[in-house]
Amino acid sequence: MTSLDAALVRGAEPDAVYAAFVEWAESTGIQLYPAQDEAVIEIVSGNNLILSTPTGTGKSLVAIGAHFSALADGRRTYYTAPIKALVSEKFFALVDVFGAANVGMITGDSSVNADAPIICCTAEILANLALRQGESAEVGQVVMDEFHFYGDPDRGWAWQVPLLELPQAQFILMSATLGDVTELAADLTRRTGRETAVVTGVERPVPLHFYYETTPIHETIDELLSTGQAPIYIVHFSQAAAMERAQALASAKVATREQRDAIAELIGGFRFTTSFGKTLSRLLRLGIGVHHAGMLPKYRRLVEQLAQRGLLRVICGTDTLGVGINVPIRTVLLTALTKFDGSRMRQLNAREFHQIAGRAGRAGYDTAGTVVAQAPEHETENLAAIRKAGDDPKKKRKIIRKKAPDGFVSWGEPSFRKLIDAEPETLTSHMQITSAMMLNVIARGGDVFGNVRALVYDNHESRQKQRMLALRALGIYRTLRESGVVEQVPSPPTIRLTVDLQPNFALNQPLSPFALAAFELLEPTDPGFALDMISIVESTLDDPRAVLSQQEFVARGEAVAAMKREGIEYDERMELLEQITYPKPLEELLTAAFETYSAAQPWIRDFELHPKSVVRDMYERAMSFGEYVAFYKIARSEGVVLRYLSDAYRAASQTIPEHLKTEELRDLIEWLGELVRQVDSSLLDEWEALRLDPASPGVAQEPDGSGTQGDIVPPAPKRLTTNTRAFRILVRNELFRRVQLAARDDLDALEALDPDFDGWGAALDAYFDEHAEILTGADARSTALLILDESGRSWTAQQIIDDPAGDHDWRITATVDLDASDETGEAVVAVTAFSRL
Repeated sequence: MTSLDAALVRGAEPDAVYAAFVEWAESTGIQLYPAQDEAVIEIVSGNNLILSTPTGTGKSLVAIGAHFSALADGRRTYYTAPIKALVSEKFFALVDVFGAANVGMITGDSSVNADAPIICCTAEILANLALRQGESAEVGQVVMDEFHFYGDPDRGWAWQVPLLELPQAQFILMSATLGDVTELAADLTRRTGRETAVVTGVERPVPLHFYYETTPIHETIDELLSTGQAPIYIVHFSQAAAMERAQALASAKVATREQRDAIAELIGGFRFTTSFGKTLSRLLRLGIGVHHAGMLPKYRRLVEQLAQRGLLRVICGTDTLGVGINVPIRTVLLTALTKFDGSRMRQLNAREFHQIAGRAGRAGYDTAGTVVAQAPEHETENLAAIRKAGDDPKKKRKIIRKKAPDGFVSWGEPSFRKLIDAEPETLTSHMQITSAMMLNVIARGGDVFGNVRALVYDNHESRQKQRMLALRALGIYRTLRESGVVEQVPSPPTIRLTVDLQPNFALNQPLSPFALAAFELLEPTDPGFALDMISIVESTLDDPRAVLSQQEFVARGEAVAAMKREGIEYDERMELLEQITYPKPLEELLTAAFETYSAAQPWIRDFELHPKSVVRDMYERAMSFGEYVAFYKIARSEGVVLRYLSDAYRAASQTIPEHLKTEELRDLIEWLGELVRQVDSSLLDEWEALRLDPASPGVAQEPDGSGTQGDIVPPAPKRLTTNTRAFRILVRNELFRRVQLAARDDLDALEALDPDFDGWGAALDAYFDEHAEILTGADARSTALLILDESGRSWTAQQIIDDPAGDHDWRITATVDLDASDETGEAVVAVTAFSRL
């Protein structure tokens, strides 16, 4: 794409800026739609803009025009999106247009070129900046994408705060589903002194046709495929249902032989490293894609790329498709018009429906898009029975109508037709006041009382809600005063902080300051120090619910089995079972420390501590990523697991001070990073490249610097054995797995791991003749009990057994194949002996 250089029109009149932008667009083969043209004219004229046009009408191009206009005026411009993935995607897209020197990114995890004139960030980043700096912030323009998140009950405050606190800025608010924005536009004009243009009601360049189908869903899909309506996105409201549908379609002829051959050729070198990946590989080769938030990023990206090339005839996914994901499709097939919203089953609202339906029809490819709602299964079966009965009244009387399942929230064709005609609901304000917000406003200085009062009373809430916010603010202020974090100075009368807030306060891991304090409670010489440090880090991260629920399920199953062996009666078992939960290392210590810390830093109570064990659990069980996912049966959520592990790696790398990183802790952190990298390097390579070379964002595209983001097959991660520190941990874990299985005398599992070694049974008998047990505690996994001969490409390893007497007179001997380890991305270890020293 040709670079767009705002320096050529710096300080020019609006007409010249507009003409330069249109000329650039036409040079790239883009002819502006009338709505785009109107929007860009309003922007270069200095007006605010609310752009509420359907998906596929080119809002991204309008955003580029806005950034260009701001640069031409010498103003700093911010682009915000609701999720980090979209921020990152937009960052690289804008680098292509404006050049690396002009674009920066701040997500909390990383900061690159943060002084650039164009900044891509999450909504919360800009909101906290607005609270801290207000009118003095160097923000000349704000482009807020997916602005319908303003109505989100938990995060909506972050979309509202910039509107309240940055009156100097020009605002461009964009979404396909905003509803009535009359009051919002008037309020924006009042605050900024700029006219606010509203561009909405635009006809889609690709019109949509809507159908309600009562045939069985497999017949509906066959009909759509045979009539040229592919690619089809089949929308489900659970990941399990999406996967089940994809599996069911595997027996159908979805793609032609030529299409299947083309897919096979393209993905032949792709690394499908997990059990879900192997299932996905099989489905993709049949022309069937799967797309949902629980997948690894590399798999989702692969599905998107194959879809963009028109090779996937069907994609089964969830409604995550509606959050800015670029999957070009012709037909949207909704399997239901209800969803579980976290608390109850309910019908889709108009905004949700139009967000999903709007993905149908590809500009430049399709002349029309198709949206199909599949009738409920019981309705389909009843209609089939009626058709089968024909005109025979006796047969009709004998029909036993199938009832809706228990808990079914009723919907049908009338619901569908109503949603088609319904305008998206008017956005509802969800303003909040938290300690962190108060501290940022106080840190701004000036008229603190006036600034807080304006935040509380001059927002978009009702008068009653504003009074509740005022009481909340007053309570927070009193707590801050009592703890000594703020003080009121009589002359001149002002309120000020007594502590210094870090520049990125409340932008990154908000509990990191607590973690720093908690680290000091541990003793580095303690055998469990490294894992306890990781437990502190884990307590500050968001919960990966899919993992924790399965941990609790496994823990309860093990507890029931143990109680049965002990002869505990059923009623008592059930009572005791209620107390069983997922592992929470250091819970008592951390809870007490949190209470103490929050007494002096009360803002910390805005956030919850979450003691848990995922990284630690995986390490203590000596499992690989695939083994861990299989053990807890969470293949459908492996993307959630990996994102959590990558967050833990980044937090441990950034938060733990260097002077507290013992050799064992460094090993553990390196192991964690390498584990994530080998499964899906995209989660870390970009972050690490930006962290190491923030001046050169382009290098973040691929680990080898090739910048091949668009390739179907990304470069493989660097060879596993090049990271010797991490590889040693992987070898140690493989050997320690054998130690744990030997301690349980689990011959079947040991023989499955080492089928070529047949001496486990006799050796274990001999060992247990001498020692009562094999220990598996912290001392047992000490580096002192692992001896490695690291010469050549085949190492020799000896794992000394920790026995109760401390004799250390038994060992497991094994070979480590480095070449095979690089090939598989896991340590390949083969036991050759279990013997007495």
